[in-house]
Amino acid sequence: MTVYKKQLELQSKGKIPSYIDITEQVKEAVAESNIKNGIISVVSPHTTCAVFYEEYSHDRDENGDDTLQQELNRALTKIIPYHDSKDTYIYPGEEHYQVVESWPNADDYLPGGDRSALWNGDAHLKATVIGSSEVFDLSNGKLTVGSTGYIYFVDFDRTRSRKRKCLITIIGE
Repeated sequence: MTVYKKQLELQSKGKIPSYIDITEQVKEAVAESNIKNGIISVVSPHTTCAVFYEEYSHDRDENGDDTLQQELNRALTKIIPYHDSKDTYIYPGEEHYQVVESWPNADDYLPGGDRSALWNGDAHLKATVIGSSEVFDLSNGKLTVGSTGYIYFVDFDRTRSRKRKCLITIIGE
């Protein structure tokens, strides 16, 4: 049995949920691995990000989101509204603010001491609902998904743009 690992570096947009099609990068990892049969795990290590499998729907809005991503945003926002004020969610509480403020790199999370930079409770909940990972079948050296199925990484955190990681692990022979 062989294990192959690859880390993707991705860039989120900030201000809106960031959907990133990673299908080709997963296929490239399969080719690089030389593994013919096994499983492929695609994982986000970030608590405001998710990985999911969905049809590519071709039509896009001004932000570049396809119609199924737009519909996912609409549906999730109905049950988990955007975190637009300190009163929207009980997260983050005073203790969490104080812990973050004590970090040596606190300005990365609270630029200029702005506590609203932590108003991402909705992003945490949405990522929990969608899930941080997907597992795919690998047969005869090919990712076995339908022709219209794509793998997406999404960062629901709208507080700021930043670099994100996505981990691919392929196990097989």
